[in-house]
Amino acid sequence: MPDRVVSPKPTDEEGKFELSLRPKRIAEYIGQDKVKQNLKILIEAAKARNEAIDHVLLYGPPGLGKTTLGNIIANEMHVSIKTTSGPAIERPGDLAAILTNLHAGDILFIDEVHRLGRQVEEVLYSAMEDFALDIIIGKGPSARSIRLKMPRFTLIGATTRYAMMSAPLRDRFGAVYRLDFYDQPAMETIVHRSAGILGVAIEPEGVAAIARRARGTPRVANRLLKRVRDFAQVRADGKITAAVANEALSMMEVDALGLDEIDRKVLKAIIEKFSGGPVGLETIAASISEEADTIMDVYEPYLLQLGFLDRTPRGRVATKRAYEHLGLKYPESAQDRLL
Repeated sequence: MPDRVVSPKPTDEEGKFELSLRPKRIAEYIGQDKVKQNLKILIEAAKARNEAIDHVLLYGPPGLGKTTLGNIIANEMHVSIKTTSGPAIERPGDLAAILTNLHAGDILFIDEVHRLGRQVEEVLYSAMEDFALDIIIGKGPSARSIRLKMPRFTLIGATTRYAMMSAPLRDRFGAVYRLDFYDQPAMETIVHRSAGILGVAIEPEGVAAIARRARGTPRVANRLLKRVRDFAQVRADGKITAAVANEALSMMEVDALGLDEIDRKVLKAIIEKFSGGPVGLETIAASISEEADTIMDVYEPYLLQLGFLDRTPRGRVATKRAYEHLGLKYPESAQDRLL
């Protein structure tokens, strides 16, 4: 997948930049009000009992703050956090090495938890439920199992593919929260806060212009702000106004709703190559030389949120809104495809 300024997935260079903008406490965290309220109760109750909080699963599209929330929970509980990812834990021994280094109350954060291998998951079950590790020593008839007790810890799992998690793993999380796209006021607050941290001079209209194109995703908002800041520094007087933001974002080919060239390519493929649909995901992917999983995970969520796509039993269909946004005539017969 080519680098996209509106991609919700982080690039390798963005780690330190993102880290500087992340809130450290739940009171600083913007948006996701229902999730925050539930987490506050969970944290306060655990602290009152002097216990580790229950295992937490955070799911939703990428870039919405799952990792940030994991670190906030650790900060609020005053415990250490160990961060890893599903693909990085290749063998049960890798997981055992991580778990045996945790102390009482510590948090293990596993990103992309749906990508854990089956054997690793089986070791994780007893660790989550019984706080014990079952280790097999030896081979063949002489093999024996030893159970090692562990201190109580908290597992925080994050995933963009909730449905791909196995049911036994999902059931072992006591608290499950979905993160949704942010609304315009929340996005404006995030852009304004990030601009303040970065020391960027920005007018309210410039804040709104960036927030509108951020696709309801904080990571995208911060990336757009960074690019517009560079543009303002080179082409303007360093201050981000509405005109400066609009000109900078137009150069990046990000339109008024935050769609970029690849989003428009997906919509035009459905409309122009397949008469608006219905068309299967694999067919769309082949027609634009893209991975089907990437279309489903990265492009579709925002297009569905905007109402530009519909999922039907027969495939994806472009809606009237998509035609209008692209300046194309909506065929009268197209309504029948949604049925």
